[in-house]
Amino acid sequence: MGTWVHDIECHPGQGAKLARAAGTYAKIMLEPASQCLVQLPSGVEKLIDSRCRATIGIVSNPNHGARKLRKAGQSWWLGRRPIVRGVAMNPVDHPHGGGEGRTKGGRPSVSPWGKPTKAGFWAVVGVGKRRI
Repeated sequence: MGTWVHDIECHPGQGAKLARAAGTYAKIMLEPASQCLVQLPSGVEKLIDSRCRATIGIVSNPNHGARKLRKAGQSWWLGRRPIVRGVAMNPVDHPHGGGEGRTKGGRPSVSPWGKPTKAGFWAVVGVGKRRI
């Protein structure tokens, strides 16, 4: 009890699923015969089969999330693509694209495939309003 573990299996022989991110660990809270109570990094307590494997200790590189990128190119080196706004695209690329000069997009927020995003869509459509 109280041991820090990581790379925990959910079911025996399935492979590690829990507490795998850099600097994370789970804590063994209670260990009865067939199942073990584990507190995950999120704070959730989960019952896991005692036959499941785990690694004792903490995952290395705890400062991974706190690292600052020194220049814009560094995120490019990491394989992160830039985020481009729909209104800055052409109409063939996004429903908000096109128009002369700067425009607001002309419709409620949608994904590049036309699916509604955000709650503003429901306000415009009027779902839940009484119809007489």
